[in-house]
Amino acid sequence: MNDTLTVSVLGTGIMGAAMARNIARAGHTVRVWNRTAAKAEPLGADGAYVAASPEEAVRGADVVLTMLYDGPATLDTMRQAAPGLRDGAVWAQSTTAGIDAVAELAGFARAHGLAFFDAPVLGTRAPAEAGQLTVLAAGPEAARDAVTPVFDAVGSRAVWTGEDGAAGSATRLKLVANSWVLAATAATGEALALAKGLGVDPQDFFGLIAGGPLDMGYLHAKAGLVLEERLSPAAFAVTTAEKDARLIVTAGRQNGVRLDVAEAAAERFARAAAQGHGDEDMAAAYFASFDGDKPPAP
Repeated sequence: MNDTLTVSVLGTGIMGAAMARNIARAGHTVRVWNRTAAKAEPLGADGAYVAASPEEAVRGADVVLTMLYDGPATLDTMRQAAPGLRDGAVWAQSTTAGIDAVAELAGFARAHGLAFFDAPVLGTRAPAEAGQLTVLAAGPEAARDAVTPVFDAVGSRAVWTGEDGAAGSATRLKLVANSWVLAATAATGEALALAKGLGVDPQDFFGLIAGGPLDMGYLHAKAGLVLEERLSPAAFAVTTAEKDARLIVTAGRQNGVRLDVAEAAAERFARAAAQGHGDEDMAAAYFASFDGDKPPAP
């Protein structure tokens, strides 16, 4: 097989743009599309062809990679792309879409003769830009050679979870991982907010747990964004975190699991968004601990 592929990337937000750049840097032909065209246009300087429509973007593509907001947005985009899809093309679906949506998207793939890979990624802006994402993937063994060069371009490793993308085993693992990420983010914000309210220097808290089992790099990374007021540009936005938290709550409920922390985190992200922090890093959930449109600075 020719190692040089034509890859269509649909969705060029924080993650999709970085993934498209790395695919182009790996020597593949890249065609991109985004609903807000201005987010795709800079990729032209990186060698990507900026298409005017999803149909134009996927025409003749060996691999289609979707990195859109959610399941409904992905299905709508692929329906627009349908006339340009090549029978037998590979579809790597990397949007965090939820279990039910993955099954629906896989059904679309079957109806259009596509090899479907459930392929969410673990990582935020910095690892995406560095090509160091972890790709969680489930899909047919027979088509893996076609999609592996794309996964190699965007990630440091691929974790294979099964051969049936429709079953959503990769998405299930992603939701479990995200439940931990979002809980840790919310807990970081609450600890900082409580320190603010009680007049405790956050550095005293960090010193107290330093080097012990309660210490963690992620705490320092997210706390630093708040304390140093570096919430923009977002590594992972508040609005996206809320969407993922609600997908996690729904998945738990449908499988007999009550997720109180994830549900509370979703509400915290929603309050932060209502305060005007929706496009900031999810660490901005810190502000949800305070009432009013202008909560106190950390």
